[in-house]
Amino acid sequence: MADPSSYRPKPGEIPDSPGVYRFRDEHRRVIYVGKAKSLRQRLANYFQDLAGLHPRTRSMVTTAASVEWTVVSTEVEALQLEYSWIKEYDPRFNVKYRDDKSYPYLAVTMNEEYPRVQVMRGHKKKGVRYFGPYAHAWAIRDTVDLLLRVFPVRTCSAGVFKNAARTGRPCLLGYIGKCSAPCVDRVSAEEHRELADEFCDFMTGRTNTYIRRLEKQMAEAADEMEYERAARLRDDIGALKKAMEKNAVVLADATDADLIAVAEDELEAAVQIFHVRGGRVRGQRGWVTDKVEEITTGALVEHALQQLYGEETGDAVPKEVLVPALPDPVEPVQEWLAGRRGSGVSLRIPQRGDKKALMETVERNAQQALVLHKTKRASDLTTRSRALEEIADALELDSAPLRVECYDISHLQGDDVVASMVVFEDGLARKSEYRRFQIKGFAGQDDVRSMHEVITRRFRRYLAEKEKTGEWTDGEDADTPEIDRNGEIVGTGPTEDDGRPKKFAYPPQLVVVDGGAPQVAAARRALDELGIDDIAVCGLAKRLEEVWLPGDDDPVVLPRTSEGLYLLQRVRDEAHRFAITYQRAKRSKRFRSSPLDDVPGLGDTRKQALLKHFGSLKKLRSATIDQICEVPGIGRKTAETIAVALARSAPAAPAVNTATGEIMEEEPGTMGSSGEPVAAGAPDERRGQET
Repeated sequence: MADPSSYRPKPGEIPDSPGVYRFRDEHRRVIYVGKAKSLRQRLANYFQDLAGLHPRTRSMVTTAASVEWTVVSTEVEALQLEYSWIKEYDPRFNVKYRDDKSYPYLAVTMNEEYPRVQVMRGHKKKGVRYFGPYAHAWAIRDTVDLLLRVFPVRTCSAGVFKNAARTGRPCLLGYIGKCSAPCVDRVSAEEHRELADEFCDFMTGRTNTYIRRLEKQMAEAADEMEYERAARLRDDIGALKKAMEKNAVVLADATDADLIAVAEDELEAAVQIFHVRGGRVRGQRGWVTDKVEEITTGALVEHALQQLYGEETGDAVPKEVLVPALPDPVEPVQEWLAGRRGSGVSLRIPQRGDKKALMETVERNAQQALVLHKTKRASDLTTRSRALEEIADALELDSAPLRVECYDISHLQGDDVVASMVVFEDGLARKSEYRRFQIKGFAGQDDVRSMHEVITRRFRRYLAEKEKTGEWTDGEDADTPEIDRNGEIVGTGPTEDDGRPKKFAYPPQLVVVDGGAPQVAAARRALDELGIDDIAVCGLAKRLEEVWLPGDDDPVVLPRTSEGLYLLQRVRDEAHRFAITYQRAKRSKRFRSSPLDDVPGLGDTRKQALLKHFGSLKKLRSATIDQICEVPGIGRKTAETIAVALARSAPAAPAVNTATGEIMEEEPGTMGSSGEPVAAGAPDERRGQET
């Protein structure tokens, strides 16, 4: 590991002008390329105290052994040079989107004497017109099959074309009218190229011209009583309209635009692009990248723009590019795009209307792509095994943690404090063993105390079940309710046919807490108090993805490409999701709660009838028992129960004589004339505080 001070440039040596810089390792390999408006200010950020650097930046500067720079005159030149060097050197610490070679394009080889329509992948070639990309090659073939009725362009390979020319016999497509057969001179090279130009015009969105022309020809053929020709033209029009329907209109005014959306987490980012031409979505592509450097959404967008348009010119760069965040600064990027296109390019964030709605669709696609990528990555057995081994090595465990439990605390400004426990076995989530907790030991916000309470309660249950050695007595424990008195969701007992023990009887090899050193210390202290010393504990701090161990002053920083770090992050994020879902459900239930919920036998229909009759809960509370009895379906006994429930829920409420419905002025706790206890106003309790 190199010391950045060993290769730090001398003061005043770095120019204060735009430029591009390269960090090289000890083998002279370029590991990072960056650009800056001011090289002096930007490079100074890399040579500050290592403790103040982001872990990924810290890893880069300690891997590097030298830095060099090139001065340019403008920021646009810096952007161009940065793109060229990233392509040339492929630096390991730069964001690199996977190449989209897997995405097929519909290509027309206009650089050949007889242009050919075909599916193409890989790098684009000069003189070839590209349309797409498409999600699947079969989608291209379906579109081409429809259009060949109207534009019978050559689709055969060079070998088939030469063989047909040699034998004087066209292929099957030539016989059925889906190829103009230039191989046997049915059309000249000029006529065939004109067909290819019309095919390209139709694909670029100029559709109405050809449909109107065919409709006019169909009408003329019908007037001349050439019904067979008119029928063929009718079928051609139908084929064109069917091809158009495959790409629905999403934007008006024949808009040409590209929409870029980004979905990201701390480790990875997914980019989705929709290509809109003539108001229709003509293509879609997407990439996933590892975030090997500290980077903002705007910077991710800038890298995506470089990837998209770095080798494009002319109309391949649209007039409008819609993005979720603008690069900083945005002016050089806009100028660079305008230079690639040859005219102005609008780079902006959509704010309203159809473009905003379409951007939301692109964002959903990006989110789904990121989730799918994570799912595929997590499902790989070899990857999971490597992740568990890396965690064991980093935390110095005796063996790989086959069962990992993660805990997270969630609340809203100290209210509805809950905790979650998620379980991963062999690197995969075991949702049937997830558990939820309500914090009961105290009120208010204290994540450290909450973590201590949750760990204590969970492992106290483990010790209790361990003492029973899998044998369960009849009674309450034989059929545990879903949520016990402490709020844990514990499921039913282990008296199933397969004889499995209760879920809390399984001990984990590793406990992960969402948080840093204080939360880790609280979890370790809870285990020590219970006498448990064979379960490892660690914490994952969300801000910097640092792994904290009990008693250590410094965190463990796993390598950025570590599968172990990726697995810990998935476990932590799942615990956070599970906790916040429970917390939101509790808060929603609290907001919807009513004193009428405590009345036995009072269903939703009669609750609504009461509220409709009186207009509000306040008026219902002030009503007498006789007035409540006037509501259809409410008898006197039910009315008395309702009056008692409402009186208990009201702060400083006057007493109610349940026999007569009279509002009494006696102090709470006195007896009425009938000898029955008088309902008194209960002290004000916090709504939603469950017991």
